[in-house]
Amino acid sequence: MAVHDDVNGSTEKSNSGMDELLTFNAENMQNNMKVIYYSRTFLSIISGAIAGILGFTGLMGFIFYFLVMAITSVALAAKASFSIHSYFNSWNCIIFDGFLGGLMSFVLFWTFAYDIVHIF
Repeated sequence: MAVHDDVNGSTEKSNSGMDELLTFNAENMQNNMKVIYYSRTFLSIISGAIAGILGFTGLMGFIFYFLVMAITSVALAAKASFSIHSYFNSWNCIIFDGFLGGLMSFVLFWTFAYDIVHIF
């Protein structure tokens, strides 16, 4: 993941010298958001196939999805060394971004794998 710094990789000091001001690099932020989106999509597909193969139905499958997404959020925060504001604008980006798109992928592969293994 890329850090929000200026082009030189350093932070700028304010004129008063009291505190540091981080500059945000739009390319780094966009790259970090892509990493979250692709990670959630990939894990949604894999967990949907696993849920279908294990035969989860109804609420148990959705609980499995929420569990996988919670583990994904913790893993992404750990990858960022739990200093979220160095890589993202807020915690909401790492917790909720890509959640609904991943849910649709999960349901698609969940039903597909379940049908192949348990019905046919």
